[in-house]
Amino acid sequence: MQFVFRVFFLLLLAGGVAVGATPAKPVVTGAEQTSLYVPYLKGKRVGMVVNPTAVIGGHSLVDSLLRLGVKITRIFGPEHGFRGNASNGAHVADEVDSATGIPVISLYGARKMPPPQDMAAIDVMIFDIQDVGCRFYTNINTLRDIMDACAAAGKELIILDRPNPNDYVDGPVLDMKLKSGIGQFPIPITHGLTVGEFAQMVNGEGWLKDKQRCKLKIIRLKNYRHGMDYTLPVSPSPNLNTQQSILLYPSLCLFEGTIISQGRGTYMPFTVLGSPALKGQYEFSFTPESIPGKSESPLHMGQACYGLDLRKFDTAPLRKAGRINLSWMIELYKAYPDKARFFDQSYSKQMGSIDKLAGTTAFRQQIIDGKSEADIRRSWEPGLSNYKKMRLRYLLYP
Repeated sequence: MQFVFRVFFLLLLAGGVAVGATPAKPVVTGAEQTSLYVPYLKGKRVGMVVNPTAVIGGHSLVDSLLRLGVKITRIFGPEHGFRGNASNGAHVADEVDSATGIPVISLYGARKMPPPQDMAAIDVMIFDIQDVGCRFYTNINTLRDIMDACAAAGKELIILDRPNPNDYVDGPVLDMKLKSGIGQFPIPITHGLTVGEFAQMVNGEGWLKDKQRCKLKIIRLKNYRHGMDYTLPVSPSPNLNTQQSILLYPSLCLFEGTIISQGRGTYMPFTVLGSPALKGQYEFSFTPESIPGKSESPLHMGQACYGLDLRKFDTAPLRKAGRINLSWMIELYKAYPDKARFFDQSYSKQMGSIDKLAGTTAFRQQIIDGKSEADIRRSWEPGLSNYKKMRLRYLLYP
């Protein structure tokens, strides 16, 4: 027995035995492996699709590459802007970055793709944005648009890969009749891919305009395995400001199609749920206020919202099971006194209807009809299982 234990221990130290989802060595992001791509950039005009999550050792990737002699001629900023100081859904204008003097071209608003004149100003494009693994998180839409632009201009796209903090597959596959800005691909709510893997899926499934293919160079992660726990070093957006909010986001973002506040307008967004109409049914409360850079006009602004405090909710069982949580939606619908207003379109059209968020018209009616979570999940088949099989073709990591 002692011999067996000793062999197991040695294998564990060597990384040969997986215990839970804990890595034997720290994950090294694509961006951190500069020796694999900086020499390749020498002498080239470089465009960068980045936001504040593009960091190396706590420092901006843009600043780090400039110090290494890389010639950056354009920066392209997605939702929230290059510096991350724009609220969700806010228009972001073109500007010149005050710290570097580099033109920053906004890709959030009327324009989704880099203009031809800006593509002509680069030789190669870099994409380095931390994703959170959800269909309705708009970074994957930006990735596809960048791939379209690069394919059309004949430019190579270098993806500096980062881990997926919600690395599991769950939810209904999007009915493409409901395609919108918060759902553009026939994938489930959580897709179980890194950005690099998702880019391979976009190419492989013919999701680019005219089924073009984008030339990709992916700087892979080191020491990464699917399903492992990973704490993001930088908040991916203003309203995902804690690890708990990131892990709850796949479940709580569905409430943007309801009259229930998810805590926007507080400093604990996506960790609480509530409404003024639930007073007397729940003791916990919070009051949304206007917060510049986070949420200027949140739902129920200035009103006490009563509901659920999920800041200390243990997400580990959900992640281990690879599931989003449907029980909160079921519970709060049952508790809400004016059920005709629960999926209130006058509010949800601001962020996206529940149908577009869920990716199916069935989900809303299932909640109204009082269907169980098990019944709802059964309705996601066979689409979910078929997606899981398709996904296997694009994996870069075990």
